[in-house]
Amino acid sequence: MRRPFIAGNWKMNLNRASAVALAEAIAKRAEKIEGVDMAVCPPSCYLDAVGRAVAGSSVALGAQNMYHEPDGAFTGELSAAMLRDMACKYVILGHSERRHILGETDAMINKKVHAALAAKLIPILCVGELLAEREAGQTLAVIRRQFDGSLAGVTAEQMATLVIAYEPVWAIGTGKVATPSRRKRSISAFARS
Repeated sequence: MRRPFIAGNWKMNLNRASAVALAEAIAKRAEKIEGVDMAVCPPSCYLDAVGRAVAGSSVALGAQNMYHEPDGAFTGELSAAMLRDMACKYVILGHSERRHILGETDAMINKKVHAALAAKLIPILCVGELLAEREAGQTLAVIRRQFDGSLAGVTAEQMATLVIAYEPVWAIGTGKVATPSRRKRSISAFARS
């Protein structure tokens, strides 16, 4: 069985001082926790400062996104090598906001997954359905499509290094709670299909 993993995605929140303070507090509390891998994923502009705040602790650094190309004229993007240079261990890919607000496709995410793996970053691949998809009984089809598209060409050996985050989009801001039994039913049904 894999070790439990907890990662905090800070999204577009905090400023430099509060990001460092939060990272330091998490690193301090993490000293008392055993048997769990942990990571923090701050906004990219704070990766360096937060990385220094958690350095030497059991808390790893992760990025919220990356681009699939190694370098070039891609204004505003970050490459896997840049993230490695900032001491990132993880990178979140396929987050629902990237998929549903910014229009990232499974094919785009797949390129990022391969680029991350090639750079020895651990992808945290997010999958999950919208409320309308869940209510229409499409949960399994949506997750299957996301798996098949986002993980195309990924080997079994590479799969062993990935983190899959089931992120039920229907539970974000809807007032509906993603209880462990609801998540378990979705994941168990997917595993049987």
